[in-house]
Amino acid sequence: MASIKSVLARLSTRGKIALGGAAVAVLILVFVLFQMATKQSYTTLATGIEPSETGQVTEILTEKGIPYQLQDGGTAVGVPSGNVSEARIALAESNVLGGSKPGFELFDSQQFGASDFQQKVTYQRALEGELEKTIDKVEGVKSSNVQLTLPEEQLFSEESVKPTAAVLIASTSGGRLGNGPTRGIAHLVAASVEGLEAKDVTITDGSGATLWPAGEGGGTGGGDTKQALEAKYDSNMESRLDALLARTIGPEKGRVQVQAEVDANQTTQSKLTYAKQGVPLTQQEQNESLKGSGAGTTAGGAAGTAGNIPSYAAGGANSGGPTNYKRENNETEYGVDKTIEHTKVAPGTVQQQSIALIVDKTVPAAEVAQLESAIESAAGVEKKRGDTMTTSRIAFAKAPEAASPAGPGIASYGKYALLGLAGIGFLFFAGRHLRKKQDEVLAEPLWLRELNAPTSLAELEVHRGGDDWDERPTMPNSAEDVAQMDPDRVAQQLRSWMKES
Repeated sequence: MASIKSVLARLSTRGKIALGGAAVAVLILVFVLFQMATKQSYTTLATGIEPSETGQVTEILTEKGIPYQLQDGGTAVGVPSGNVSEARIALAESNVLGGSKPGFELFDSQQFGASDFQQKVTYQRALEGELEKTIDKVEGVKSSNVQLTLPEEQLFSEESVKPTAAVLIASTSGGRLGNGPTRGIAHLVAASVEGLEAKDVTITDGSGATLWPAGEGGGTGGGDTKQALEAKYDSNMESRLDALLARTIGPEKGRVQVQAEVDANQTTQSKLTYAKQGVPLTQQEQNESLKGSGAGTTAGGAAGTAGNIPSYAAGGANSGGPTNYKRENNETEYGVDKTIEHTKVAPGTVQQQSIALIVDKTVPAAEVAQLESAIESAAGVEKKRGDTMTTSRIAFAKAPEAASPAGPGIASYGKYALLGLAGIGFLFFAGRHLRKKQDEVLAEPLWLRELNAPTSLAELEVHRGGDDWDERPTMPNSAEDVAQMDPDRVAQQLRSWMKES
C-alpha cells in the first residue's frame, strides 16, 4: 500500500489524470461486459401463432411468472432459456395453442363403476386423440382434428352400419396438402379403426375443400366433384410450372397461378364408320325352263286342264310325247360395311384455363419473354380454346428472417470476443503508457532533486540556531549510505539510467 502511495506521489498531474481516465475506462468496460454476460437470452417457444391466440399465450405466461418476448410481429413468443420447459408445461396444461386430444391415457384416470356407454365414449375419445397425434407427425401437417362415428354392433349383419371418419387438416405452409400424404392419412385412419374402409374417410382442409376421397393412385375418381378436379389440376400444374421457374431463374423469383375450368362429367362416345362400297351378302336369281317332244295337242280340242296342261294327262291319248319342266331360284343380298366404336371418356378434360405469371423485377425483360413462351408450351395453352396468359414484373418482398431458437449464435459470441479483445488492448496500451510516465518521473527522483538544489540564505539563517541545526538530519556522504537508506529507489534509478544508455 505504501509503495502505491509513493508511486502516486511521484506522478505528475498529467500522469495522475491519465491514470484516473484509465481506471474509469476499465470500470466502464467491466460494467459493459458484466451486463452483456448477464443479459437474458430468449429462446423461441412457439411460432406461427395466430394473433387471436397471442394474448392468451402471454396471459398464461404472466400468470406463471415467466418473462416473455414477442417475436416476428407477434406471431412467435420467446422465453428465457432456463424457463422453456416450464413454459411448455404451462401452455400444454391450458391447451391454449389447440393441442391434440388426450389419447389412451384417459383410461389411467378411469373412475370405478363407469357404465358401458361411458366406456365406449372414452374409447372413442382416446382413439381420436391417438389418431391426431399420429397425423400431426406427418410432414406438412400443422394440426389435425379427427371425428369418428362408431355405430353399435347389430345382431344381423344386414342391419349393421359401417363406421365413418372425418379429418380436418391444417398444413404448415398454409396451402393444400399433396395427394400422397392425403392418401396415406386416409389409409392410416382406415387401418386404425375396425371395419373402416378408406373410401369412408373424408379429409378436408381449412378452406373446406375436399382432399379425400379420391381415386386410388392419386388419379381422379368418378366421385370427385368439379371443384375437386379443378383444384387438383390447378395445384399440379402450379407445382410443375413453379419447379420450371426455380430451375431457370432461381428460387423465390417467380410464381405461377393457374385457374382452369375442367369437365367433371363422365361420358361415353360412340363412333359409326361406313365403308366406301357395299359388300354382297345375299344374291337372288330365278330361272324357269320347259322342254317337250311330239305333235302336242290337236287344235280345237276340248277345253279344260286336259287340253291346256300337257303333263296333266300324261299317258293319255291326246299326249304328243314326254315333257321336261325346270325352275331355279337364287337370291343375293347386298349390305353396307360399317364399324361402331364405344369410348368411355373419364372426367378431367380441360375446357379453358387462365395462367398468371409474376416475375421479380431483377429478372431481365428478355428472359421474361422467353419464360412466357416456355410456360405457354408447358401448360398447353391453346388460344383457339380461349386460354389466356398474363405476365407481370414486380418487386418481390424479402422473406423475413426466421428467429433462431437456439439462443445467442456465433455472431453474439463473436461480439463478446471483440469486446474482450478491445478491453485487453486498452489495458495493454494504458499500462504501457503508465510505465513510460513512471520511468520519466523516476529518472529524476525527488530526493535527488533536493540534494542537487542549492540552499537559500534564508534557510541557512533559520537553521543557524544551535538546536534546530543540530536536529537537522545528516546528509548521506556516499552512494553506499544512499543505498542503505532506500534501496528500492536506488534500484529504480539505476534501471532508468540503464534504459537511457
